Amino acid sequence: MAGEYFSPADGKDFSVSNDVETVHRDRDHLQERWAEKERWTGQRFAEAARSRGERRRRIEDEITVAHLDLVDTLAARIVGASREIRDARQVGCVGLVKAVRRFEPDRGVPFVPFAVPTIGGEIKRHLRDNGWFVRPPRSVQELRAEALRATVELGQCIGREPTMAELAGHLDRSITDVVQALAADSSLRPTSLDAPITSDDATPFGQTIPVVDDSFERVDLALTLRSVLSTLDPRDQRVVELRFVQHRTQREIAHEIGVTQMQVSRILSRILETLRDRLGDLRPPTVGAA
Repeated sequence: MAGEYFSPADGKDFSVSNDVETVHRDRDHLQERWAEKERWTGQRFAEAARSRGERRRRIEDEITVAHLDLVDTLAARIVGASREIRDARQVGCVGLVKAVRRFEPDRGVPFVPFAVPTIGGEIKRHLRDNGWFVRPPRSVQELRAEALRATVELGQCIGREPTMAELAGHLDRSITDVVQALAADSSLRPTSLDAPITSDDATPFGQTIPVVDDSFERVDLALTLRSVLSTLDPRDQRVVELRFVQHRTQREIAHEIGVTQMQVSRILSRILETLRDRLGDLRPPTVGAA
């Protein structure tokens, strides 16, 4: 991921090193740069709101260029190291432009949490409509998405990965339907690792797949998540800290914030749904719900 944050007009360089060791040595500095970029973005949107015509379009273009790294991150997270990456980036750029034009700063949500589901949605729609070798019916694709969400929600409640029977019962569908929907992954268009990269380059595709160190990706994801968490109300932020940082049980959290254990379960489900809506491609870990 290039990580180039640059404003053509202000000459402000938000570059972030790709060197993983440097990132780990200086996370505080990286967080400061992230906050600085967020402030800069807010200022540019405020100026765009006061502008019209060509000047507004120029400011929106600057914001778009400054966030192209976000497109790269999401494209890589969704399609990985595959031949789809170039198309995913192009489609993601369309989503970024839409996000910039639709963003409303006065709603109090930072731009990145707003933009992520828009960009990710564009990429996923492109894959859904163009990326299936044998495309399943829309109903199967939708059931697969529901089953994946339900796997996380049930895992959160019961403290383990649910069985197919439990998943089917939760969705009120037959086990056969759920199994077939989850198997839709295999309908994605396959690419042989022995296939040449292009007609002009006989290098096998498999040799071009790098061994990826995702340390920088985890830092980037953590910073994005922090930005989204800042939009939650104080009690929800406290619940997230107790559950996922201090690893408290739901019973302990209930005692801490003065509600019932059932209410804690509902609060956690609502928070996770909010994070899924705003981050789109972030899949929270399954943890015990003792």
